[in-house]
Amino acid sequence: MLRQIVGSFSFIRQRTYGTMSNGYSNASYRGGNKLQRKGTSSYTSNNGRFGNRNNASFKRSAGTNLRKTNWSFENLEPFKKDFYVPHPNVQGRHQRDVDRFRQDNQITLKGDKIPAPIQHFEEGNFPDYVMQGIRKQGFNEPTAIQAQGWPIAMSGQNMVGIAQTGSGKTLGYILPAIVHINSQQPLSHGDGPIALILAPTRELAQQIQSVCNDFGSLSYVRNTCIFGGAPKGSQARDLERGVEICIATPGRLIDFLDCGVTNLRRCTYLVLDEADRMLDMGFEPQIRKIIEQIRPDRQVLMWSATWPDEVRNLAEEYLRNYTQLNIGSLTLAANHNILQIVDVCQEHEKETKLGTLLQEIGNVNEDGGKTIIFVETKKKVESITRNIRRYGWPAVCMHGDKSQQERDYVLREFRNKKGSILVATDVAARGLDVDDVKYVINFDYPSSSEDYIHRIGRTGRSNCMGTSYAFFTPKNSRQAKGLINVLKEANQVVNPKLSELADKNEDYGGRNRWGFAHRRLL
Repeated sequence: MLRQIVGSFSFIRQRTYGTMSNGYSNASYRGGNKLQRKGTSSYTSNNGRFGNRNNASFKRSAGTNLRKTNWSFENLEPFKKDFYVPHPNVQGRHQRDVDRFRQDNQITLKGDKIPAPIQHFEEGNFPDYVMQGIRKQGFNEPTAIQAQGWPIAMSGQNMVGIAQTGSGKTLGYILPAIVHINSQQPLSHGDGPIALILAPTRELAQQIQSVCNDFGSLSYVRNTCIFGGAPKGSQARDLERGVEICIATPGRLIDFLDCGVTNLRRCTYLVLDEADRMLDMGFEPQIRKIIEQIRPDRQVLMWSATWPDEVRNLAEEYLRNYTQLNIGSLTLAANHNILQIVDVCQEHEKETKLGTLLQEIGNVNEDGGKTIIFVETKKKVESITRNIRRYGWPAVCMHGDKSQQERDYVLREFRNKKGSILVATDVAARGLDVDDVKYVINFDYPSSSEDYIHRIGRTGRSNCMGTSYAFFTPKNSRQAKGLINVLKEANQVVNPKLSELADKNEDYGGRNRWGFAHRRLL
């Protein structure tokens, strides 16, 4: 029976079907009240207008009305951003104990006037409404990035935080944002947000909003989440009514800034979450346009799981006198709670191997842990999902062509069903917060070690154990050396065949068999 199942996993050879298009991509909005399926897109609000433009021309023209603000001619109202008062316990702690705490939690710092970390929530000197929210959530003690990051952020300093996914960084910037907002003048009619949080994907943006909702309701801080793939009307109305926190993907925010629905004149607290992913997705021009609309004495917190040159250059340009906070290894590192297994094989073998692996996982997965399978293309996502369902496994899929309603439905199904399987492109590599993911399978190996780390980071969250599998073929050989470094850093077993591929790639000098140097496809 097993041989029949795995032998029928002809994912790639089967005819693939077209994916569902985004139901809102060609929609027409007027005041956000009516949805019409037409070939043009228009939206009218009190403060701005999207004219009749097709999608292609709209993308090219987005942001053309935005001009870089000359802040030297602006009368900027002063604002307070240093709210940190060290707790007596923190002040009385010996430097030797502080150094031991940082060493035990792999905290590395670079900067001047860095406050000592807290070790308990009570030592943060948060207002009562924040402490009430912490107790309501049932948290026991701050994570490493919160323990050291909160005193830095509450002191009003610019900061770059580098930590693996699932480390608690979202709460690390949300709580200081709420304190910052409640110390400013209330919003007036026409004011934009005080705190702006930029995220690369709608899933991460929505996850951030859920954290804001948990704490904002207790402090009367309003928020909205704006992203592409959803109607503009309701999002625009939130902005026009006024919100203190705006969580946004760069493209949709540029749309609203361009047409005057909102502005960033009141923004004094800026967060760039998963900055490496935003730059990798090509958002750098939009990020620069957005930052130009924010006053130069703003406080900026940049968060990233890796520290590539592109992120470092952005920090050097837009963050003045920043503190760098690193949690974990200073080199590219994966979560050590994840068992990493690499299967070196040929491309045509992956179909059969996936079927065998799912059968093995199903036999040992008695507690209903979930599985995510990452593949390269949208068509392959649909094809693999169909075949998995055909043989009785509960599978759902997600990729960039899914509408927002479809994505929400898929995530609900994945979260609520025991032992379910999610097949996805890299759209699920970040911002997907599902606690009981036990297995991650890289059916197609990603184009970089950074992406590999983010993919497998969907498991092993909240100090739980997880397992990742990767099918590694000769066409991935240029990634072999980087993968070996990740495996060695995490004390994982290195497949000898992987070492052979790395050696062969070194012999070729990074060139393929036609003599052309490898390039990373962006």
